[in-house]
Amino acid sequence: MLLIARYVIPVCSAPIENGAVLVRDGVIAEIGYATKLKTRYPEEETLDFGLGAIMPGFVDAHTHLEYSAMRGLINDSPYAAWKLHIAQHEKLFAPQDWEDSALLGAMEALRSGITTIADISKTGASLRAAQAVGMRGIIYREVGTMDRHEIENELQAAKSDISSWREQSQNCCEGRLQIGIAPAALYNCHPHIFEGIANFAADGTPVALHLAGSREEYEFIRYGSSPFSVHSTEQERGYGIDMPPWLATGVSPVRYILNWGVLDAPNVMAIHCVHVDDDDISKLVERDIAVAVCARCNAQLAMGVPPLAKLTQAGLRVGIGTDSPAAVDATDPLSEMRLNLLLARALGSRKEFPAAAEMLYLATLGAARALRIDDQTGSLAQGKCADIIAVDLSNSSQVPTHDPNSAIVHTATRENILMTMIGGNIVYDGQHRHSIDTQRVFARAEELRVKLRD
Repeated sequence: MLLIARYVIPVCSAPIENGAVLVRDGVIAEIGYATKLKTRYPEEETLDFGLGAIMPGFVDAHTHLEYSAMRGLINDSPYAAWKLHIAQHEKLFAPQDWEDSALLGAMEALRSGITTIADISKTGASLRAAQAVGMRGIIYREVGTMDRHEIENELQAAKSDISSWREQSQNCCEGRLQIGIAPAALYNCHPHIFEGIANFAADGTPVALHLAGSREEYEFIRYGSSPFSVHSTEQERGYGIDMPPWLATGVSPVRYILNWGVLDAPNVMAIHCVHVDDDDISKLVERDIAVAVCARCNAQLAMGVPPLAKLTQAGLRVGIGTDSPAAVDATDPLSEMRLNLLLARALGSRKEFPAAAEMLYLATLGAARALRIDDQTGSLAQGKCADIIAVDLSNSSQVPTHDPNSAIVHTATRENILMTMIGGNIVYDGQHRHSIDTQRVFARAEELRVKLRD
């Protein structure tokens, strides 16, 4: 199949005007000028996207697909209040509810041009949804408890699920999906959970870790006072528990987590890293920790602004994530790129003035590097998986287009996604091209929203 458009944006090299990409057997076979490739392969099936751009699919460095049906449920609340409300609503979900919610999220991701996800799941619903629509990525099994008596059981349950999930993915995903492990938030984990994960992940198992994301978390770790304090947590749960001995540590979340070994695992990604100083960043650099930034969620929940320029200039592997649909209401990497760019420009210096192409990199190849899968996806290069999207650039606000990177980051919306391809298979082209009954899932989503609202 020959994909043709006004622009081809490989990300790993300069855009090609009037370019084309040849896809064969699920991989990228050749990239070049459309005239040359059409002459060389005259019998090849051709898809022409006109005044559009062909580029790698977005790599979502952090998400929670199974919360998709909770979008719009809790508005205008800061992080701690939002988190407590979400915890209450989780109790209303039955197992099938999580499955349908994750399917809804997976379909929205495809419609948004996302071909790869790094998803944290408690139930495994995100894994099954990703399998159903043919997505690539890493699914992390979340584990956490504050009660030291529950630690061993929780870790064993997580290991059992990971073994089962790996078997599922190996049987039907052709290597598209990896399985990792993720500790719950710092204020929900006994320190021995981190130690257990560190030991388990010493073999290279991917680890995802929420770290230094909110002011409440920072104040809890450093000062022992926030909505997550011991007293309020015990009241909320209705019983006293053996709380982790880390209240009022006097150090940052990064310095705290260094005590428990999890950052020494060989494949760790830290999520958020909003409240970090130069010393914290240097500690992350020393251990080659990747970072997923989620600026829109951070802004929505008053968590703060990630220091994107400092993170990238320090040499960290950084990618852009969309985070929970229950917080941002729409899984939209285009909005994420735009907000990251504008915040970085507004808060940075003229010497740190980022270009649109840098945001496109962070949402594709940068995120793939953060997940250590850049040998498979994230850019248009010969031999890589054909994870490709086409973006319409024919709108009046985009014509004439002098820089396709800027046109995509500054003006494109989800409605401009013309096609999403994963491994050479078109999974969305204005219509969903997978086996999921989309109307059933949409109807179930409405049922769940009524259930949660009432």
